[in-house]
Amino acid sequence: MSGLARVPGDKSISHRSIMMGSLADGVTDIEGFLEGEDALATMNAFRAMGVYIEGPDQGRVRVHGVGLHGLKAPTAPLDCGNSGTSMRLIAGLMSGQRFDVTLIGDESLSKRPMKRVIDPLTLMGVRVEAGEGSRPPLHIHGKGAVKAIDYSLPMASAQVKSCVLLAGLYADGVTTVTEPAVTRDHTERMLRGFGVDVKTEGSTVRLQGGQTLKACKIDVPSDVSSAAFFMVAASICENADITLKHVGLNPTRAGVIDILLAMGANIELSNHATIGGEPVADVRVRSAKLKGIRIPEHLVPIAIDEFPVLFVAAANAVGETVLTGAEELRVKESDRIAVMANGLQACGVNAQPTEDGMIIQGLGYKSGLRYQGTVIESQGDHRIAMSFAVAAIRAEGTMRIRGAQTVDTSFPGFVTLASQLGLNISAVKGRA
Repeated sequence: MSGLARVPGDKSISHRSIMMGSLADGVTDIEGFLEGEDALATMNAFRAMGVYIEGPDQGRVRVHGVGLHGLKAPTAPLDCGNSGTSMRLIAGLMSGQRFDVTLIGDESLSKRPMKRVIDPLTLMGVRVEAGEGSRPPLHIHGKGAVKAIDYSLPMASAQVKSCVLLAGLYADGVTTVTEPAVTRDHTERMLRGFGVDVKTEGSTVRLQGGQTLKACKIDVPSDVSSAAFFMVAASICENADITLKHVGLNPTRAGVIDILLAMGANIELSNHATIGGEPVADVRVRSAKLKGIRIPEHLVPIAIDEFPVLFVAAANAVGETVLTGAEELRVKESDRIAVMANGLQACGVNAQPTEDGMIIQGLGYKSGLRYQGTVIESQGDHRIAMSFAVAAIRAEGTMRIRGAQTVDTSFPGFVTLASQLGLNISAVKGRA
């Protein structure tokens, strides 16, 4: 496994660039936009509300903003597809509109809990109706303004924080959000890029409502969550040496690198730069003898999306890896604790799920020890599917992964790029 590669643009930043570009005065030009199904769902939602958006064309998008109060009522429900980010953040923005809207999603998204955004929006005076168990669809009754609140999140979540802050744009007064642990701050950074005064003090963020967003240019860095699959792949592959270009290294997202380094990974960063307020660098990864660790809980919120592939790293490490404080993994696109534990156990790995994490006894790297190739049920979760594609590097025999069609939601071209870097991987239509 060797070579240079640039993984697709950051999904979190791609979502937010469309949202804020739509609410801005003027035209926002975007480079590096992720043309995956999740980000395209956000784009289509704003088109349905009257925003003229050109592209995407090889990552280039032009958004003709309509201003903070320029969105129009859609003629049909807004379909967020598989994207929890789309639904939760758009819910915040819809709270300040002068029209009602319904947010729907696919079968997977329709099972995901939305109470965590419904609760603060209700405190802001918004009437939100949901399905059984506070699950989608969401019916949001906009009345043109919301109440400013001082909200303490019961669980660290960048999506909930962003929902409240975006609703706060329409408040008369200061909206304050305090987190139990720092999460990704793309929303705050991008709002500042659009000229909004956002104040951050430790784990507290404040925003004065009624501010105007001004169009700007956005260069979306490569997604560190997507890069993580290849970081782990190179770490567990013999004689590997790869370089991933222009990777976003926002300190609220780079926990995966800190965890891999603690496990003994051979990672070097170079060509550091700041692009549009976001730090980027090239990431070189070579083979390493990983060791099991107890994952520091302060890194959990800033590496939450990377744990499926980090479990694969742990399975190939020497000794025990323990994860705690990650109960949010239970309510992602799948129950990622249960699904990853089941898959690793099927491979012959001692992986014991806990209520808020997992304990994995690594098979080790030396002596070329391998685990059993098997059939994996990804439960339609893109990160599960890609994680077991990485796990196949050390499998004896073929790893067949069902439900992998969802990979395009976050990483279009994954199979092609993996093949270019030397992985023996192919996509097969129908059930494996």
